Amino acid sequence: MTTTPGAASGDLPGRPPVVDLAAWQAARDELLVREKAHTHEGDAIAAARRRLPMVETDGTVEVTGADGPVPFLDLFQGRDELVVYQHMWWDGAPHQGQCEGCTTTAWHVKDAVYLNARGVSFAVLTSGPWEEVAPYVAFMGYTQPWYSVRGVEAPIGGVMGHIACFLREGDRVFLTYSTTGRGNERANGSLGLLDMTPYGRGEAWEDRPEGVPATGDVRDGTPSGGRDACWYWRSDADGAATWGPTSRPVPQWTRPGATPVQTLGRHGHHS
Repeated sequence: MTTTPGAASGDLPGRPPVVDLAAWQAARDELLVREKAHTHEGDAIAAARRRLPMVETDGTVEVTGADGPVPFLDLFQGRDELVVYQHMWWDGAPHQGQCEGCTTTAWHVKDAVYLNARGVSFAVLTSGPWEEVAPYVAFMGYTQPWYSVRGVEAPIGGVMGHIACFLREGDRVFLTYSTTGRGNERANGSLGLLDMTPYGRGEAWEDRPEGVPATGDVRDGTPSGGRDACWYWRSDADGAATWGPTSRPVPQWTRPGATPVQTLGRHGHHS
């Protein structure tokens, strides 16, 4: 059922204006022109990405996983291409103290079957020591292979927090691409879906209509505002978004043994 302008419901505070279906379709079609242009530009950028030069790296460098030290070349699992997520690590921190942003990226790549079908393998690299990483991987229930690159130089090791792509030619390994900043969002389908919703992500930096809250947290039909950017990365045991001492990365609350906490375990760092 549609609602026409001037009907009893009227415009709702903090919500989009209420119009009839024809007016909505006209506005939707107008935006579609921009969306298609954005898609085509993305295709052009992807084409340029495929033409970037590449740099050779040592595929014999050893990284440490569930089966002990293995050459980096093994991560390809016999395939020609490899995508890795480079997960940050806080030495000595409990599970709830590990990187929230890296958690959300790794959580969204729990099955690489579609990558594998295209000849692409996937793995998570981290700078953490394996004796700390292994129990974290088990607690989180991650199904993709993890490897410690402690002490390994770039481009396999080095700075964490990025997605990187590698190509194999026989026993030769090449770095072909690496993201920066928000480039990691390509792996996070939840962000793409939130971008389609009327409240969006709810991050402080977003351009929102007046009255729309700076958070996507809506309880009992009432939106709550006042959150900082990236509110969705952490919550307390009740599901309330918070960066306080009783919070942990959101997916952890579904894990067996996840309980309220008293400290992030990393000396006051919140990001």
